[in-house]
Amino acid sequence: MAVFAAIREGAMRTRLVVAGLAAGLAAAAILPAAASGPATHTAQKPAATSVGVVQPLARALHARFAMNQSNNWSGYNKGALESGGTTFHSVSGEWVVPTATAARHGEDEYSSSWVGIGGGCIDANCVASDNTLIQAGTEQDVSAAGKASYSTWYELIPAPSFTTPLAVKPGNTVSVTIAESVPELWSITLKNVSTGQSWSTSVPYPSDYSTAEWIEETPLVIGSTGFAPMPKLGTVHFDKATVNGANAGLTAAEGMQLVDPNSNKALATPSAPDAQHDGFNDCTYATTCKASSR
Repeated sequence: MAVFAAIREGAMRTRLVVAGLAAGLAAAAILPAAASGPATHTAQKPAATSVGVVQPLARALHARFAMNQSNNWSGYNKGALESGGTTFHSVSGEWVVPTATAARHGEDEYSSSWVGIGGGCIDANCVASDNTLIQAGTEQDVSAAGKASYSTWYELIPAPSFTTPLAVKPGNTVSVTIAESVPELWSITLKNVSTGQSWSTSVPYPSDYSTAEWIEETPLVIGSTGFAPMPKLGTVHFDKATVNGANAGLTAAEGMQLVDPNSNKALATPSAPDAQHDGFNDCTYATTCKASSR
């Protein structure tokens, strides 16, 4: 319980200091400033050339000292210890952007789909965790008025996330690749496979290289008191997961269910890995989830 409390406290500290850290990291060249305009490219027409404003969201490290359950993550977490000491220097995956609808009327609800390196448990028993995290993905939110919005982003813990100019909508297939090109210099590429458009940037970041993830998350909302409510997303399909350029080889022991920290009820449950062990389904507001046939 003491360890769990410490993790929760750490997540809350992230929420409270995240705005100041963003400015400091930008000044130190850890993050580009919001208007600095990192390199972009697109397969069709040019996208906007600058990163959007800092999001009022902060994604946190895995917030429970157990591999198979979390208060903010659902999906798969691969650790270096269980992988025979392998460290992770690239990760990729793709998913179909889900349609977000209100789980409860009259509240703002948020969800983040992403791949990343760091932040999780280094083995299935979660004897220790990685306190660094570089990640990128899509955002699916619903306002209190019931209006859904969709965007793409990247984040380097402990700073808040930045939006990217890459547009997405429900039903689009999105792929994300995060790869270390030289030590502590990372290339982040997000592609809307459905439209052919993509966006990329390079950022310096010191990682522990100890975990890799494919996650559906309820983020922290800056200025609130905890993790955001989860909208209804139906089933989110993750596929083509790789680490270090090879099939991720997902195993059932690496799956993680998202549970409400107050009621302990399931908010999202991953399926078993697919036949290729590089994909899975993640079912929101469900206690079980059927594996993909693809």
